[in-house]
Order: sequence, then C-alpha cells, then structure tokens
Amino acid sequence: MVDAHRTFVIVGGGLAGAKAAEALRAEGFTGRVILIGDERDHPYERPPLSKGYLAGSDERGSVFVHEPAWYASADIELHLGQPAVHLDREKKSVRLGDGTRVHYDKLLLATGAEPRRLEIPGTDLVGVHHLRRLAHADRLRGTLSALGRENGHLVIAGAGWIGLEVAAAARTYGAEVTVIEPRPGPLHTVLGPEMGALFADLHREHGVRFHFGTRVTEITGEDGQVSAVRTADGDEHPAHDVLAAIGAAPRTALAESAGLALAPGGPDGPGGIAVDEALRTSDPDIHAAGDAAAVRYPLPASADGTHAPGEWLRVEHWANALNGGPAAARSMLGHQVRYDRVPYFFSDQYDLGMEFSGHAPPGSYDQVVCRGDVGKREFVAFWLRGNRVLAGLNANVWNVTDEVQALIRSGAPVDPLALADPGVPLASLGTQDAGTRNGTPA
Repeated sequence: MVDAHRTFVIVGGGLAGAKAAEALRAEGFTGRVILIGDERDHPYERPPLSKGYLAGSDERGSVFVHEPAWYASADIELHLGQPAVHLDREKKSVRLGDGTRVHYDKLLLATGAEPRRLEIPGTDLVGVHHLRRLAHADRLRGTLSALGRENGHLVIAGAGWIGLEVAAAARTYGAEVTVIEPRPGPLHTVLGPEMGALFADLHREHGVRFHFGTRVTEITGEDGQVSAVRTADGDEHPAHDVLAAIGAAPRTALAESAGLALAPGGPDGPGGIAVDEALRTSDPDIHAAGDAAAVRYPLPASADGTHAPGEWLRVEHWANALNGGPAAARSMLGHQVRYDRVPYFFSDQYDLGMEFSGHAPPGSYDQVVCRGDVGKREFVAFWLRGNRVLAGLNANVWNVTDEVQALIRSGAPVDPLALADPGVPLASLGTQDAGTRNGTPA
C-alpha cells in the first residue's frame, strides 16, 4: 500500500526506459510509473535501425520493445513527443517542453545519446544523413533503395560499427559506397589493427571503397543537393548522399543543469552521468542507465595493471540498455544491486555475425590470439595482456559468450597456445563460476 502513493518517473523512451518500466511492474511496484520520451514513436530497439530494418529484411513493427497496448495494460503513463527540459531536484519535479510538470519520488535518467555532427561546410545540403532514431532509419532506408535503383553513391564518414553496418545494408541494395575514416583502419579504437583489417577485407570483397588516414572537410552540392565530398588530403569523392557516422555523445544536459556529477570527459566530449554500482547518481533519488550513464569498469584491478581501478566506462550498446534498465528499476525499489556486467555487443554484416565481450582499446593489449579458421571467418579472437584475457570476439561461432566472459572476469593467466587450440575447452582455462553469474542473454 505504501507503493501506491509513490511516483517513479523515467526520462527516456528507448530500450533502457521501457525495460525499466517493465521491471518495476514485474517486481510488484503498484505506484505510478510515468515514462517520458521526446519521440512520438513508442519505445523501440536501436540495433535494427542499422541492421535488419535498414536492410529491408525486418518490418518496422518488429523494432518496438512492447506492443503499444501493453503500456495501458501495465498502467504505464506515457508522455511521448515531449522532451524533458528541466529537472528541479529540490522540488523533485521534471518540466516538459509543453510546460507540464511531473513530480517524482524516484527518477531514472535513460536519456541515451545523440549522433555527433560534422562541423564542416555543406551539412545543410539535402542528402546529409545521421542515424540514431527510427525516423532517421525510415528516411535512410528509402534513400538506400533509391541509390540502389539508380546506381547512386553513398559516402560514409566514419568506419565504426554504424558506418560499417550501413555500408553493408547499402551494398545489399546495390548502392555504391565509399567509407572515409581518419584512423588507419575500420573499428580501430575497438578492435585494433589486427581484427580491423579483417572487416576491411570483408567490405572490400563486397565492393566497398575505403579511404583511411584522412577526414571529410567539406560537402559540396549543386542546387542544394549533395554532389561530392572533399577530404583533408585534397581528394574529392562523388556522392549523392552522405552519412555522418562519427560516433554519439551522451545526452547529459538535463543532468548537468541539475548539478548531477558527470564522469570525466575525453577527446570526444563528456563522459556521461556518473553512477555507482547500483546505478545511483550523485542524488540518491535519481538513477541513470543506458547510453547516458558512465560506470566504473566492473572488473577488479589486476597485478599487472590490465584492469585499472576506477576507470570510467560508458557503453552504448544494446545489452547495456537491455540489462541496465531493469537493474536500475530494482535499485530504485531498494533492492541490493551490483551492476557489473562485462561489456557486450553484437554486429551482423553480410554473412558475418559476431559478438564481442570485454574492453581492449589499442595500447591496452600486447597480443591477439585466434582459435578456429580466420580465413573462413569462423573463429574466436582474444585480446591479451600479460597472458590475461581482456576481450574476446566470436565470429560465426556461437554459444561461447559465457566462456569468453568467464576468462575475462577471472583475470587468471592463460597459456596462449592452449587458448588457440580448439581442442582445449575454453571453460578449462578460466573460472567458469565467476563468468556466468552475469552472462549476457542470447
């Protein structure tokens, strides 16, 4: 009966927010649950926007987290198409764009991220795209289809996951694709040069052109429409459309203006809303989850410095929203929560499906070990430092994520030769119990 007089507010209409609302009801919360989203669409999952839905293999309705009728049946009050513009911590209220004020007893910030913009001439031309929202995917899907019919050319600025997944979708439609990336290869900050080269080869085999080591400096046009892209090295690339895929920035403005603590930023901008292991912000009545939240790296410090204590990490991928939203909901209810999942994400490009667990940016590892057939793209790769596994990628090999995460969690040294031998069970090389308690759902 106490719960019935409490109001829990969720700001953010994405996967993290929707799953948090679901978890509150599943845990028996009987008070008001209000979900605020600045898009008019009901909460949806973002991976299909650059994968199945964009490529035309999935229907639009498949992206939604719940059927629209579910929210009424679960007594979830929706404020869609209304951004939250002000947070008053003293009065415990959120003001919406239309002036509505919503009181909360507990608040979850699941505000997500927004695509970074190209700050160069020509971004106001027709044919410049970003991909973050369902409306963006709707537009880009039609664009790729037209480019395929007309032998048109798409230039993608950025060779990260979004850039490569859109490149694969564009080639599926038959569009010509050029990817421009300032780093030495694709996915360089995530996979390093070793595995990045594999993805470069995969895309080249499907007709994608790469231009590495330079950046886009100008988009030129004719009659208000994109016609070409110029790069810092003086080259010009013909283009009918351009996609800016240069990363995403956490949406922290609401938190920052309310005085909540942020994690330290980096060269790419703010570091996200700082939360503890229970996903609480610096205000005990406010939690944060998903793309906007930054947590301490979940693994303990290791003797050789592989896992540094106190390192802040912001994970933008699907699994973090899927699991973080419910974890925050349970924490809001007063349950004991320790959110310490190993970072995880997946990607599908052409006939290659892969999963990645862990965190191993360039400079953090000293070798990459593979088991399986890299030539056939059926293998598992491991990033090691001091013979300890930092991260693992399984490409077209399935049902090994728990074992890979166990090796990462254990922090125990492994024999690289045994790690590379498919005849040696992965579970025999690490502490299985430590890795499976928070195994990532399939």
